[in-house]
Formats: sequence, C-alpha cells, structure tokens
Amino acid sequence: MRLLSTLRHDGPGTASQLAEQLGESSGATSYHLRQLATHGFVEDDPTRGKGRERWWRATDEGTTFSPDLHTDSNPAVRGAVDLFLHEVANIHTQELATWLGTASDWPREWSNSADLSDFTLRLTAEQLHEMNEKLHEVVESYRSAGPGDGEAPQVRVHLHSFPRTGSTDRS
Repeated sequence: MRLLSTLRHDGPGTASQLAEQLGESSGATSYHLRQLATHGFVEDDPTRGKGRERWWRATDEGTTFSPDLHTDSNPAVRGAVDLFLHEVANIHTQELATWLGTASDWPREWSNSADLSDFTLRLTAEQLHEMNEKLHEVVESYRSAGPGDGEAPQVRVHLHSFPRTGSTDRS
C-alpha cells in the first residue's frame, strides 16, 4: 500500500529509491513491486532508467472496486477487499493527523482553505450513489485545472460517504 501510494503521489522510482524513501530493504520493495505489477497496479516505466536500472510507475491515480467484490462468493476475495479498504482508511487517518499536526506551519491562506467538515443527510441508496458520482466529477474537473508545473503542493481530498448503522431501515 505504501509503495503504491508513493508511486501515485511522488511519481516513478526504482526499487532502491523507494526502499530508501520508505525505510525498507530494496529486496522487499522489489518483491512487492513485482507483486503489484502482477495484479496491474504498477508497471515498468520505459521512459526512464538505463542499463539494469528498472523504474516503476503506478498504472492509475487511484483504485476503485466493483461493488460485486463486496459480495463475492469467495471469502478470500471479500477478506482481501476488507483488508485493503481498512488500510485505505488507516492511510486517510494518518494523512489527516499529519495535516492537523502541521497546519500551523503552512501560510494562513492554506490553513484557511483546508476543510474538515462532516454532514449527516438522509438519502436513499440511489441518492447516495448520485451524490458520490457528482462529487467525483467535481474532483476530476480540478485534476486538469492544476498548475501542472509543480508550483503548487499536492492536495489530498478524502471523500467518505456511508450509511450509519441503526439510523434507519436498511432495506
């Protein structure tokens, strides 16, 4: 998860570079990069490297799951999805905690522009799906609107929307 996240956020790298950045051995990162490649999460970056130097890049900027995976008949698939999503939630928590701990280090315009809000709505499953689609469209519209030359910092956007247990009938 950390390797994939690093490649997505910081761009391509070699197993050795990634190992140093993540405090791991290059053998471990090399193994895990090959595993990620086997499942289509990362690939060789043919535009970089020379000789035996192998560069890796993420194949996508994010991961989405088919809703069918949550109800797959294979318990191993459901378990893998559950583990992956819990790791994503842990990463989101870490990123948020880092922001909160460092917000005062940023210029006021950044701390005033960041947001930590929550809302409680009453929605049908269809309305929730529609809202999420619209939120994703808004976020994607900003992907191409950024400065593109590295002058602005990366901005992490976490969108969490889910029904609350006990809040209503789950039919």
